[in-house]
Amino acid sequence: LDELKGLPSRMPADNRKPVRSLTMITPTCFIGCDVGKKEIAVFHSNGGASYILPNQPEALARFVQTLDPGCLVLCEATGGYEAVLLDALYSAGHACHRADARKVKAFIRSLGTLGKTDAIDARMLARYGQERHDRLARWKPWPAEQQKLHALVMARRDIVAAITAWNNRTKAPGAADIQPLIDPIVHSFRTQLKAIDGAIATLVRHSQIAARARTLLAIPGIGATTAYSLLALMPELGTLSRKQAASLAGLAPHPRQSGSKDAYRRVRGGRPAVRNAIFMAALAAVRSHPLIKPFYQRLIQNGKKPIVAITAVMRKLITFANAALKLS
Repeated sequence: LDELKGLPSRMPADNRKPVRSLTMITPTCFIGCDVGKKEIAVFHSNGGASYILPNQPEALARFVQTLDPGCLVLCEATGGYEAVLLDALYSAGHACHRADARKVKAFIRSLGTLGKTDAIDARMLARYGQERHDRLARWKPWPAEQQKLHALVMARRDIVAAITAWNNRTKAPGAADIQPLIDPIVHSFRTQLKAIDGAIATLVRHSQIAARARTLLAIPGIGATTAYSLLALMPELGTLSRKQAASLAGLAPHPRQSGSKDAYRRVRGGRPAVRNAIFMAALAAVRSHPLIKPFYQRLIQNGKKPIVAITAVMRKLITFANAALKLS
């Protein structure tokens, strides 16, 4: 924590300036792009043109130059393969939206469309934008250091999951014979985990993210791993309302009521990775946080299930973190 003192509290603004303003004006046409590893299926709402583009920087640079200035381009998150398209669009000043795949799939089903091809998906993305453009956030790139932090945190999460899986394998019946083969694998993963932790700490220490990390670390129960995960997975913290923060973290309780049945509310949606990151911090907070500890105990005394009480604590921590960053 001492290493993070004396640095500014705000994240750096994105220095890249689009050619035109990406304000929420009414688009004149909608373009759906179904992104694949090698190709992109494109559909124009004006005229109904449909064709295939190579997912290569040169081809996409030519593509964005042909677009109408008032168009809105929509694509889905496709494991990062959409990054080249989004970067080309933003650099050229075109408005674009990276859609939630679950919402798009639900939209397609609501229209009664049962078939699935790249061309159909591109056409449906264009129609999705046409009907909902006034509620769709325009995509903007993260600063370079934010992108690097996100990549490191995601890699760390995968390595921790691999270590857990291999350790579970060693505890399975009959695993004694393969123990000598598994131990070097686990040792290698642990070595890489230490390297990634060092890379994350170095990145944060030498960037303006450090001040935001310092703010989160001041909250009892939130340690370095949780703070870095929140900064990587939920960079919007500090700019949201209390309800928006809980919803984006996947911690907003949704009712399950029908007729006389009124079941426990459940959290769903949002970003599961954020919810997983805050879980261990919630367990620590119920033992040490001066406000959360009595809050948790009161919920238990009122008959709440432990998992329901812990979820409420997770939601409380997210709102604390959001408020702290907003005030910093």
